[in-house]
This record gives sequence, structure tokens and C-alpha cells, in this order.
Amino acid sequence: MTTETNVFDPSAAGWTLVQDEGFIAHVGPLHIRGTDGAYAFRAEQKHANLIGVVHGGMLMSFADRALGETAMRAADGANCVTIQLEMKFIDVGRLGDWVEIRPQVVKRTGSLVFMRGDVREGTRLLASADGVWKILRRRPG
Repeated sequence: MTTETNVFDPSAAGWTLVQDEGFIAHVGPLHIRGTDGAYAFRAEQKHANLIGVVHGGMLMSFADRALGETAMRAADGANCVTIQLEMKFIDVGRLGDWVEIRPQVVKRTGSLVFMRGDVREGTRLLASADGVWKILRRRPG
């Protein structure tokens, strides 16, 4: 949260930048907190839709990245790809919001990781995500 006298500093609160030169570099920056595996981003103008709130596609991209990276850790570092992602949009994200998700591994099998997570701004629930990630046996070509 930001006020005139108190500017939120993610690094002081234990957040580090997610390093990515691909798609996330365009829509980020995203942050991760190592203590609990939570991910976050500050909603900026570039994340807005036509009515001036956070675009659902940004919330989906954010959830996909956070759940996907967590799935790869659950798969002992193997590459994973999203095979299904469902989002339920519950409330709007506003510009300036610090939006967080705490990914949860529901189950890991030999070839799949089932994930879920709630996208929140503080205690306010913005969206709920559920998905399945395929564990790859080899790197994509």
C-alpha cells in the first residue's frame, strides 16, 4: 500500500524480483517472497482494462506464472507446462493495489501437478485459480 508519507518497499518486506526476459518482462515486474512462496505485483496503468481496473488477462498471467513455477518446484525442478487453468473472477483489482497469490500444491502424481491459489489484495479476494501442470520428461525443443 502506498501513502504520501509511507511508500511500500517490496525488498524491505522480503520480496525479490522474478527474473525473466520473456513474457513476464512485458507484463511485470513480479515479485516472490521466499519465506512462503507467495508472488505479487503492483497494479500499474499498463495492467488496466478499458474500465480502468486490472485486466483479467493480467490476473490469469500472474496466476499461471506463480502456480507454474510452484508446480516445477513440486516436480523436483522438472519443466512443467500448463494443461488447464481455470479462473473465477470475484472482485476487481485497482491500480496501485499490491496483488498477491500464495500457490498451493493440491497433489502431485508421476506426471501431473494439481495447483490452486487465491489472488488477493490484502484480505480482499480478487480471483480464485485452479489448474493442472504436465511434468515434462525432456526440455521443449
